[in-house]
Amino acid sequence: MDDVKLDLAAMLPADKTYYSFAGSLTTPPCSEGVNWMVLKNPVTLGAEQIKSFRRLFNANARPIQPLNGRVIQESK
Repeated sequence: MDDVKLDLAAMLPADKTYYSFAGSLTTPPCSEGVNWMVLKNPVTLGAEQIKSFRRLFNANARPIQPLNGRVIQESK
């Protein structure tokens, strides 16, 4: 995998506003203490791009969890 090169900046939308919240890992051990930053405007990927991504990162093992009192903040 050393030959894989990604230009992440090229994948981001012009509008980089986001939501942030405290959460946990999405794969075992699902540890707490993760600060999530989620773009307000989703990035669209094609089927081949998703297939390539899944070869590197094959699973999201945790369903969406309830807020349980967590606060979601919004960037400006």
